[in-house]
Amino acid sequence: MSRSTAPASGTRLSLQARLLATVLGVMSVVWLAVAASTWYDTGHELDELLDAHLAQAAALLVTQRLDDLEGDNFPPPPTLHKYQTRVAIQVWHEGKLVVRSTNAPEASLASGDVPGLRTSMVEGDAWRVLTTPGREPDVVIHVGELESARHHILMASLRSIGLPMLLALPLLALGIWWAVRGAVRPLRALGQAVAARRPQALQPLSVQAVPPEVAPLVTALNGLFERMTELLESERRFTADAAHELRTPIAAIRMQVQVAQEAPSDAGREQALAATLQGCDRAARLVEQLLQLARLESEASYGEGPARPGPSSADMAAIARALVAEFERQVTARGQRLVLDAAAAVPSPLPAALAQVLMRNLIDNAVRYSPDGALVRISVGCSPEGGAGRLVVEDGGPGLTPDAMARLGERFFRVVGSPQTGSGLGWSIVRRLARLFELDLVVDRSAALGGLRVTVSWKQDGRVHQA
Repeated sequence: MSRSTAPASGTRLSLQARLLATVLGVMSVVWLAVAASTWYDTGHELDELLDAHLAQAAALLVTQRLDDLEGDNFPPPPTLHKYQTRVAIQVWHEGKLVVRSTNAPEASLASGDVPGLRTSMVEGDAWRVLTTPGREPDVVIHVGELESARHHILMASLRSIGLPMLLALPLLALGIWWAVRGAVRPLRALGQAVAARRPQALQPLSVQAVPPEVAPLVTALNGLFERMTELLESERRFTADAAHELRTPIAAIRMQVQVAQEAPSDAGREQALAATLQGCDRAARLVEQLLQLARLESEASYGEGPARPGPSSADMAAIARALVAEFERQVTARGQRLVLDAAAAVPSPLPAALAQVLMRNLIDNAVRYSPDGALVRISVGCSPEGGAGRLVVEDGGPGLTPDAMARLGERFFRVVGSPQTGSGLGWSIVRRLARLFELDLVVDRSAALGGLRVTVSWKQDGRVHQA
């Protein structure tokens, strides 16, 4: 039982959803990082400022003599600010509290008399305390501030910054959603335009109104439409031509069967049956060539051509020797000679099966269109520099006019006046293989034999698989 590997449609996110999730996720992370950085920096700067205020207050007390601070000389100061009551002052002399503000606790704000800033707990409250010696060496001054007051000031400062940021967050998200939706609108429009097309509508899409990022996609779709148009047209022509071409041998076979049925003698019946076998052979060859050509055109149209040169590349010399032996009986029956001039090993870019198809079609055409007693020469070798392989098939037939040579490879093209039957598919297969594997194909007249000369050349990579 086959198991589908495609993801469920419910788990797939659209491009717009993925883009929104990515952008909003990045924005949220950045926003949180900015908020954390703002919190830290604001708290740090606030502590520095308030510590400076404690130091300033302590400095004013240090300049005073103890006698000026005690008794009526140091009356309670007036309340000038709401946070003033959260700041406390203590003056200790010889370990005794001699002066304190009205809101200062009786317990020491800081243990010991070591100068500096510290945080201490006094009567359940956290205080930020600055300790410094007074004007007299036995005087210690503590100036403290409740940590809760600092926290309240910090929260008030952060609220003034954070509330606008919080209000801006949904507005930013809405703006990003609107921008992303607008950015993917051309893709949605393109999808709707393609979905609304009829199956037979293969005209190219317009690239005028699409953004540059979408233009390569539209260009690729137009290329696909063009290839599909060519493929459909090729299949239509192929179907029509094949139906027309197959009708001839089938009709001939039917006629010969009727002749055999009505033949008055055994000799006539045998002659009709022999003609029937020839018609069957011709039909079988035609069907084989049609299938080969259809397979090659399908592979080329869908981009699934045969593998490029690799370990499976064939030895053209070995294939030529095998085919010469295969055609030996046929050429002997007509008094022809098949001469092979082949090197020890000649690598080609074609797999062995397709190399046999290429060479068999060339040899078959040379043998069939040459007269009885003619010479057919096959040469397989490498260039003197060793950078290219070459296959040459030349015959002693009548040759072709320049116009006929130019039309070689057209399906179902026949040379006018040729006594041999054929469909032209063999040359179509040869030219298709030449295009698929980037072979150089040259057709001209043989200077030595007078007939047709076909030269196929290719670049070599040095790798050979014996066929």
